[in-house]
Amino acid sequence: MFQLIHRKDYVYGYQIRASIVFYQKTVHRHHLEWIKSLLRFGYLRDRGDEMTEYTIVGIKPVIEILKLLKPYIRLKKKHIILAMKIAKIIGDRSSLHRLIKASRLVDEYGMLNYSKKRINTSHVLISYLRQRNLYPRND
Repeated sequence: MFQLIHRKDYVYGYQIRASIVFYQKTVHRHHLEWIKSLLRFGYLRDRGDEMTEYTIVGIKPVIEILKLLKPYIRLKKKHIILAMKIAKIIGDRSSLHRLIKASRLVDEYGMLNYSKKRINTSHVLISYLRQRNLYPRND
């Protein structure tokens, strides 16, 4: 998943967070431990509702894993294509233009996931930037 996260310590006030999360009943946690031993990234967390999550956060590890999984994915091909576009835009360098362009793709990604609870969108980001005179009004 991709999320636009408000961060007070960031130059433009937001970051794009990439993550992959696998879920399994806690009684089968060993399956997630096995996957983690293969992928080497991320962490396991028992949620308290008899579910365990294996979470990988960060654009570089997420893209690396998506590249590994891509040949085997059938149901979420659009997700992978869009994830690769977002990663290419974000890259190693940050700029306002890249952040806005990528945030619009994050909005598209949210629609692929039928996300209903999203608060931070590209529109919220642009409004935030305009309030701080970091983005022109004629967009």
